[in-house]
Amino acid sequence: MAVDRVLLDQLYRARLVQLRDRAEAAGLPKNGSVEVLRARLIQHRILPEHDLSWDGIQSMAHQELGKTLKVFGIKSSGSHKERRQRLWLHLNFDSRRLTVERLAEMEREKLHKLCQKLELLLTGTRTVLMGRVSGVLASQGHGWGQVKKSLRRNGLPDISSEPLTAVEFREREVEEIIVVEVPSEPIDFLEQLAAHVIEDASDNLIAGSEKISASARSALQTLKGLMDDVERMVGTILNSHGGRWAAAEENLFIRIAQRKGWPIENEVVQTRLLVVAARIA
Repeated sequence: MAVDRVLLDQLYRARLVQLRDRAEAAGLPKNGSVEVLRARLIQHRILPEHDLSWDGIQSMAHQELGKTLKVFGIKSSGSHKERRQRLWLHLNFDSRRLTVERLAEMEREKLHKLCQKLELLLTGTRTVLMGRVSGVLASQGHGWGQVKKSLRRNGLPDISSEPLTAVEFREREVEEIIVVEVPSEPIDFLEQLAAHVIEDASDNLIAGSEKISASARSALQTLKGLMDDVERMVGTILNSHGGRWAAAEENLFIRIAQRKGWPIENEVVQTRLLVVAARIA
């Protein structure tokens, strides 16, 4: 694949301000993070003749995908499907923003479109679709969304370029970033549990509830009817966090439950739900 390696080297090592200047000069949008801008410039300045739309990516051969991923400075190994997914994600999303929490806020229609573009099954509830997308993000890990550190620091090893002009760092917004860890041997935590496990969890949720307020009992009964959703939510979080279930995962679980409108305002109800979720995990 013949490319302008001198320009590519400069794009690898360029800072945000320099990338914005290059984008403006090329008539390209200059919004987005440093890595979003870098990918945009590589797409339009280094590979202008290549069709990198979703349809174009689908038509690429396995070897061509590997070479294209290398040009973008990201992970190039994996199956044909994994390479297609990685390239499409890199060209269309900011990896710092496409997190499990953001997925939890998406409407089913958007999750459905994501599943379609990522070549996933399209059937199921919103929670099921979210689980499939988060599974892809977990399996892709840090393989997309940013150029390899060695390229950012040193550029291409066979290019002799003048050092880039130093620029002042601009203050950047501090964003909450959820780090997705990938287990060495991936486990599908969305695999359905045995029926008796869910039944036991349901029983534990309402056990001794006659001693609490009527409103809390009513909330627990509502949650008992949502145990399938609880199971899927726990599985989704486990898939995205490398099988870990600790305080951070519990907090994420509660935030998702609140966004779904579950009746967990009562502290006793929330505590019981967390205990059940931990047992399922």
